[in-house]
Amino acid sequence: MQTAKECYFDHLVIGSGLAGLSTALMLAEHHAGSIGIITKSSIDDCNSKMAQGGIACVTDVGDTFEEHLADTLEAGAHLCSPQAVMDIVRRGPERIKWLINDIGTHFTTREEMGKAPAEAGHSDFDLGREGGHHKRRILHAGDITGEEVERSLIAACRANPDIHVLEYHVAIDLISTWHMGWMGENRCIGAYALDSRENAVVAITALSTTLATGGCGKVYLYTSNPDVACGAGVAMGYRAFAQIANMEFYQFHPTILFHPKVRSFLISEALRGEGGVLKISRDGGEPVEFMQDYHPMKSLAPRDVVARAIDNELKRSGQTCAWLDMRHHDREFLQRRFPNIFAKCLEANVDMSRDLIPVVPAAHFSCGGVKTDVNGYTGIPGLYAVGETACTGLHGANRLASNSLLEALVVPANAAEHIMANLDSLRKGLDNRKAPPWSSGDATSSDEQVVITHNWEEIRRFMWDYVGIYRTNKRLERAKSRIVNIRREIDKYYWDFHLTKDLIELRNLATVAELIIDSAMSRKESRGLHFNADYPDRDPSLDGVDTILQKHFSPISR
Repeated sequence: MQTAKECYFDHLVIGSGLAGLSTALMLAEHHAGSIGIITKSSIDDCNSKMAQGGIACVTDVGDTFEEHLADTLEAGAHLCSPQAVMDIVRRGPERIKWLINDIGTHFTTREEMGKAPAEAGHSDFDLGREGGHHKRRILHAGDITGEEVERSLIAACRANPDIHVLEYHVAIDLISTWHMGWMGENRCIGAYALDSRENAVVAITALSTTLATGGCGKVYLYTSNPDVACGAGVAMGYRAFAQIANMEFYQFHPTILFHPKVRSFLISEALRGEGGVLKISRDGGEPVEFMQDYHPMKSLAPRDVVARAIDNELKRSGQTCAWLDMRHHDREFLQRRFPNIFAKCLEANVDMSRDLIPVVPAAHFSCGGVKTDVNGYTGIPGLYAVGETACTGLHGANRLASNSLLEALVVPANAAEHIMANLDSLRKGLDNRKAPPWSSGDATSSDEQVVITHNWEEIRRFMWDYVGIYRTNKRLERAKSRIVNIRREIDKYYWDFHLTKDLIELRNLATVAELIIDSAMSRKESRGLHFNADYPDRDPSLDGVDTILQKHFSPISR
């Protein structure tokens, strides 16, 4: 039997990655009241920790906002919002100072890398360069930037008495007024969450709710994402009638370590920023360079170009992997600049200073999501989305490397300010109403967990085969047919049985899979990360035109 509980926070944040923790801390700095963070496992378990490269930000006199804007727009394949990009890029330096001075985040300096001091006016940080960037502008903490930023943010949240973290609480659904069949304007007044340790469903009421659940990489068979990345925020936002944008643009990172003993380990683009060269073995011979055949920037081309190039070369040559050559650097430099990657490669018996690194593409980052402005506002009063869950217009059809962490710092600061500016309206909108208690209806405990396992595996397999790097109309049609049947099975299972973490994640995964498929079928062209062989060219008439999906009104209260 699943019990029901209730609780209230002034503000609710769903997710404990960089974007979620930043939102909570910024609300606390504005003295916004009580702030609840719910996270499906430990606060330490999130996708942000996996980020190796760093944060793209203009911090050197040799760089400009206009140049960062130009690189972002070029990578985004004519789909970015120039105004959104500039707004986010301009506020970056301020947020970096906040991280360093207020939160205690440490970034690697030139001195730590054994380099000469910077000339007057130039950055003392050891700025990296990654694919698509024409300047060195990536602040990093060795090759564990995400881990360092998360460490400092978690410590700051734990030290703040206004922030309350509910671990092992799995968000089920947002509570919107339309969802419950109430008349008038649609508003979000909180969320339901499963307390997986007590097997209880908690109805959480809040003035504002921010979705910060990260990405949805687990929708694909091969991914760099951890198991928590199931697209919960996008799925919940869709079910609450928020607009969903550009889900067809899923970024496949070109270089995941290819080794049976070390799975889902990302080989940072920063290696190519330090001169790493991609190679392929053709006709069984020695691996040779090939990216010059695909892009003027060669191995430093944007990720969509590199991923498609590797995929094409592997299919053409029959090889199982491509290779990344870092042998132009000595062991000392590689261990100092990439200590974590060097150590992980050694586990796979690959010495980066002497051996080629075997790499393959894998699902990495969703450029689409819940459509918002640069304040994270969804257009539904009380509902915000930040980080990878959101689609602000920054990434367009292909994310420029290391812009994601920048966005996850800037937009939460904007969101907190927007929430505070609209606090009176949010209070009036709540009208002393609270989220209704959860009802399990006639649900019973299930003895058929195999249904969850089977559907999970089938979704990930056909998404990889049919909706991956290379798409066709027939493949998309097959995927759509399969997901419709699977969604029907999952919906029945959801209503018949008590909730579990696995069931909630499967339901979200299936929803996101269908959103990706529908978005891909809607776009009759190839652009950025979306390549359809039946429409191989970009359609200039679609420049700047987002793919928008929105759920039609249909109350589905349980």
